[in-house]
Amino acid sequence: MLTKLYADHSYLLESGLLYETDVAFFKRVSEDMDDSDASLALYQLSDYLCRYYGKKVIILLDEYDTPMQEAYVNGYWEELVGFSRSMFNAAFNPWLERAMMTGITRVSKESIFSDLNNLKVVTTTSDEYATSFGFTEKEVFEALEECHLSEEREQVKHWYDGFMFGTHSDIYNPWSILNFLDTRRYTTYWANTSSNSMIGKLLREGNRQIKEKFERLLCGESIKSPIDEQIVYNQLDGNERAVWSLLLASGYLKVLSYEQYSEIPEGNQPQYELSITNLEVKLMFRNMIGQWFSAAESDYNDFVKALLLGDVDAMNEYMNRVALLTFSSFDTGKHPSGKSEPERFYHGFVLGLMVNLQNRYYITSNRESGFGRYDIMLEPKNETDDAIIIEFKVYNSRREQSLQDTVQHALEQIKEKKYETELLDRGISKKRIRRYGFAFCGKEVLIG
Repeated sequence: MLTKLYADHSYLLESGLLYETDVAFFKRVSEDMDDSDASLALYQLSDYLCRYYGKKVIILLDEYDTPMQEAYVNGYWEELVGFSRSMFNAAFNPWLERAMMTGITRVSKESIFSDLNNLKVVTTTSDEYATSFGFTEKEVFEALEECHLSEEREQVKHWYDGFMFGTHSDIYNPWSILNFLDTRRYTTYWANTSSNSMIGKLLREGNRQIKEKFERLLCGESIKSPIDEQIVYNQLDGNERAVWSLLLASGYLKVLSYEQYSEIPEGNQPQYELSITNLEVKLMFRNMIGQWFSAAESDYNDFVKALLLGDVDAMNEYMNRVALLTFSSFDTGKHPSGKSEPERFYHGFVLGLMVNLQNRYYITSNRESGFGRYDIMLEPKNETDDAIIIEFKVYNSRREQSLQDTVQHALEQIKEKKYETELLDRGISKKRIRRYGFAFCGKEVLIG
């Protein structure tokens, strides 16, 4: 980017306004320049342009935090943050008239803009410029009418509406709307514009609470959480509030309602009610989850078929293959152990079921029923399918001789805790309820 920027302004070399040292610096700006020159590149170019035009410069910096997202995902955050601090602080220099930056995180707490003065921050919770971040519903409906697509209003709203800025709701994503008007086809336009690698990492490697709430979001429910707009990337791991704040700032979640400080006891944080923004985003999440299982996609699909048929032998065969190929994807590597892997895999497994069976079953996890909390429950949407209860157990060598003992303990827990109570209360007979115990030992699984 810096190399191209200097190439675009190469006319400055012929202006007669640059000193020999300036010319030498100009020529050093290249793909293989050192970090010192790179961090000063915007500072120096601002000086050169100010001399040439006799006016201070305006800097427009789009998606300033994208390199930080990549650094967080790929493990070189500390190396990048030092360079970014030097470059950005040099960019806001004596020759600057004003600057505008865009990103999904606030700049003030990242500590890379320590020399920044007169800062004005506008976020998703600000009213200012709210209708400038996207198309209003009035603008979208007028565009549909002009394109003779007025009959598509409800579908367009279902797919692409849902963004909220400050108190302004029904803001639409311009990129998605423009593409729909061009192609007249419903698909995930905006979700395909980035790799979403950071979002995937946070959800895949998140703790139990994060995955449970994400499961609820995928089921169309809402969650409540405080929001912190001052997100620090290197503090994201395991920080549940930061995860939901980042998803909100990224546009993947929307605010349904929120508490005012005047409505809550002093010292408490306002709770925000959040849900997935729209169908486009929901499908993006479903595709993302499917990719987590891509290495074992065939075996996973075969396992789901075996589960529906009640074929325990086939379930064991396919699930052991799936576990072998996907356990590492759900383990952060910081605390590798026999216990942490099944815990992470279990939640990923639930999400995988949702992707494959959500149209056929109501899928819930870790909910109260009877005298405890079941791990997974599949409630059929039609009377021809059986209900399914699944309990996960990790092999305990002090109490159990084999994985078969672990399976038996899981099945006994389902019976003793009366997990089927919720299903019976909904009119599903005991004959239509199947119960499975999943026993884990490292990457080995036994189902019974």
